[in-house]
Amino acid sequence: MRIVALLPSLTETVCALDACDRLLGTDRWSNWPPSVRALPKVGGLEDTQIERLVALRPDLVLAARSARALDRLEALGVPVLALEPQDLVQLRQTIDTVARALGRADAGRRLVQRLDASLAAALARVPARLRGRSVYLEVASTPHAAGPTSYAGELLARLGLVNIVPAALGTFPQLNPEFVLRAEPDIVMATATAIARMPDRPGWSSLAALRAGRVCGFEAEAWDTLVRPGPRLAEAAEAIVGCLEAIAQREAQRKEPR
Repeated sequence: MRIVALLPSLTETVCALDACDRLLGTDRWSNWPPSVRALPKVGGLEDTQIERLVALRPDLVLAARSARALDRLEALGVPVLALEPQDLVQLRQTIDTVARALGRADAGRRLVQRLDASLAAALARVPARLRGRSVYLEVASTPHAAGPTSYAGELLARLGLVNIVPAALGTFPQLNPEFVLRAEPDIVMATATAIARMPDRPGWSSLAALRAGRVCGFEAEAWDTLVRPGPRLAEAAEAIVGCLEAIAQREAQRKEPR
């Protein structure tokens, strides 16, 4: 089966099922595993290059439900499977659906089992002193945050952290900066670049988390695992837990008698 994937998480799912060799092309944002970077790129959610995609003659296109190209692809007779996981339950369902479409149902079940085991192992490593701490996970400097019902938000909750964003605000709400300052999160998470610039924002230098270094600044590859609901769930959990362990260690050292 010849496949084009139009969402990074779907590209990653195909490859996690040991079917990377079936990919003919991807969207422009797919970059993992590194081998997919050499594949033809056919645009993104809003600007899929239909003619280029059709010329690849795929047997199946894996696309986001929100992709603008869906109707046109279907009108052209191109088989499309529309999937767009937003949380951990939908991630498992997506893996199962893609695995069945590829004739690799057993591989899909094994992948889900590995992800569940990895998440359980990560939870066991969360420092006890940080369980129940409040957290702010910024996904854009506007600022937009990951709410509790998002994939990243659910992962934080599974790891014992409390999101400062109320669930009623939605998946990735835009927040008033004053909201974050009033919430005074115990831990702040964002890209490494965003973390470095936060103290320059009006009033943000007063945040205790920034002053005390209770921050997680993720580099690009780790960040992708956090914001893409895909099969690199274990890596996302590892990135978060690794940062929490470092924070706990620094706190313990500060409290040691001199």
